[in-house]
Amino acid sequence: MDPTFYRTAADAIAAPPEQVAYMVAFDRAGQKNDALTVIDVKPASETYGRVIGWTDTPALGDELHHFGWNACSSAYKHEGHNIHGLQRRYLLVPGLRSSNIYVFDVGPDPRNPKLVKTIDGKTLSKKASYSRPHTTHCGPDGVFLTCLGGAEGDDDGPGGVALLDHNTFDVVGAWETERGPQHFHYDAWWHLNQNVLISSEWGSPSMIEKGMVPELLLANKYGHAIHFWDLAAGKHFQRVDLGEEYQMVLEVRPSHDPEATWGFVGVVICTKDLSAAVFRWFRDGDTWKAEKVISIPAEPADPDLLPPALKPFGAVPPFITDIDLSVDDKFLYVSCWATGDFKQYDVSDPAHPVEVGSVRIGGIVSRAAHPAKPDMPLAGGPQMVEISRDGKRVYITNSLYGSWDDQFYPDGVGAWMVKLDVNPDGGMTFDKDFFPHGEEFRGLRVHQVRLQGGDASTDSYCYR
Repeated sequence: MDPTFYRTAADAIAAPPEQVAYMVAFDRAGQKNDALTVIDVKPASETYGRVIGWTDTPALGDELHHFGWNACSSAYKHEGHNIHGLQRRYLLVPGLRSSNIYVFDVGPDPRNPKLVKTIDGKTLSKKASYSRPHTTHCGPDGVFLTCLGGAEGDDDGPGGVALLDHNTFDVVGAWETERGPQHFHYDAWWHLNQNVLISSEWGSPSMIEKGMVPELLLANKYGHAIHFWDLAAGKHFQRVDLGEEYQMVLEVRPSHDPEATWGFVGVVICTKDLSAAVFRWFRDGDTWKAEKVISIPAEPADPDLLPPALKPFGAVPPFITDIDLSVDDKFLYVSCWATGDFKQYDVSDPAHPVEVGSVRIGGIVSRAAHPAKPDMPLAGGPQMVEISRDGKRVYITNSLYGSWDDQFYPDGVGAWMVKLDVNPDGGMTFDKDFFPHGEEFRGLRVHQVRLQGGDASTDSYCYR
């Protein structure tokens, strides 16, 4: 068994730390190739905090976004499947706009990813009837790939989950057998030992690809529910509406404890007061429920400092665009992309989170700088979050989605990545020696990060 397949969360925490991070970079104009990049994250290295690997994708206009491993610790749940030789070796990288899926081999040389296979958007459409692939998770039956759109010609048709083969990476088909009422899609993850998958909602391609549509938002037309499924059967069995004002329900973060029955999901904005929220889901008897456990208010602002979409409101909504839960289930991290705040909550009692740390970087109004460059205002804000398995390091990037970047940071979003060092009792500090930014990324924007050997938002553990 691959040593990076961990039986328990404790095994993952105790394993050797990451030495490289993988990050996607994309060209908003679609005139340069997107790329999978490699960042040196080993503090003793001479190239610490620098880009040390770069592999282009062959097409233009992919907009690489989320990505993930071909296999991980959920391999321990592969009953009935041949796992001989299965390794955490390949990264599957979808293009959110092109619907292409790229497979990179990082086994022979972790610093030099090799593109070994491409699944084009037409194949995904033909075999699974989906498009706009978004999030990948290595699961018990294959690689689960959430998709925002329907088949070619029915782009705004229901999104869903495509299943890919672990070994060949061929598209097997749609995962769902009884899809129920879910139409919009975004993320999906699971409680493996409970045989339950949880999915979330953003919007159809026409509602997001040219930016957020204010009229649709104020009419509460974006997604506002989470869904519960029989994982083995692919059958929908419950929808939980968070309230129509809680618009754009994004990242799904279940507890890493395989016997737990709770998790968190982030909500971008509440249309009643422009706040943002985090909900906790939990099982109550035979029913799944959700309750709001975190609310972050909007910040008043001078309209002259705001982009056109926000000027009428005279305020900056937080925009919770990513959340992440540490492997030990102690800390929940929350990205407020519009204000620039990055918050840390102690969730030892998941029903009652307590804020224990906060830093600010970027932001629509604040443009807060990094300590390494205190005189350089930063655009964008904390967006994608990744946490090391031992919980000591947090990595953040700043681009949300090309058209949304342009809408809310119309003078440019730039490109930067930061690392925070975590106090085990709560609190975070910037690593002043780690700040790849600007031309380090060759004019591209940066999005999701994955860590060598696994991270907090990749693996599902099968044993306590």
